[in-house]
Amino acid sequence: MFGECCFDPGDVKCTMGTGTFMDINVGSSPHTSLKGLYPLIGWKIGEEITFLAEGNASDSGTAIDWARSIGLFEDYTETADIAESVEDSDGVYFVPAFTGLQAPVNDNSACSLFLGLSSTTTKAHMLRALLESLVFRNKQLYETMLNETKIPITYIRADGGVSNNDFVMQLTADLLNRPISRPKHVDMSSLGAAFLAGLAVGVWKSKEELKDLQSAEKVFQPRPASEGIWEKYRPIVEEWERAVKRSLYWYPAQRE
Repeated sequence: MFGECCFDPGDVKCTMGTGTFMDINVGSSPHTSLKGLYPLIGWKIGEEITFLAEGNASDSGTAIDWARSIGLFEDYTETADIAESVEDSDGVYFVPAFTGLQAPVNDNSACSLFLGLSSTTTKAHMLRALLESLVFRNKQLYETMLNETKIPITYIRADGGVSNNDFVMQLTADLLNRPISRPKHVDMSSLGAAFLAGLAVGVWKSKEELKDLQSAEKVFQPRPASEGIWEKYRPIVEEWERAVKRSLYWYPAQRE
């Protein structure tokens, strides 16, 4: 969060690596969640403490790695092009739940699954369904934050390896209906530590100076309503939510 200069309430960062972690700056008081977001201390500078609310989806990069291991693709850089090579997923849905489903579903016993496979299903359809499912989980986390915290979202920044996938990034911007900025360097944790250290020893005098150092590699803008993206995806998201319900409570209750 600090490396992305998410200094103000309503700033959101979405780190998409092995798992996805979406954080919102909630200001000087911790947020109490009913849907599985958890409170964190973002940073403390002097007497000032900044709190975050975080939601996670544990199987993002994990799901993509698994797809590669079973032969859905060979090179990570080709996944966006493969997904866009088909018009849709041909009625296929994927639930990314190798370690259960976290907020707002909160079922550790949920299982991963493909639903809707048919004789016309191709690898491209399966990969598109898998990438779409990561976006749908982003949408769930975002809407949970928005509804629970009641804090107006100022901007969203994304980092982590999965953020290199333009298909995932563009569809996330479309379904959240928000611009999403991807920095030139997608591993921002070390930069945040450097920023804090620099402030401590006087390299920079304020957080405002740090904002001037930011640079985006690309900003994904929601496509205009005239393109009908949400009209296309509304029934797809609803069917995916049905698939999620099929995945719930699959494993015994004692599963860790």
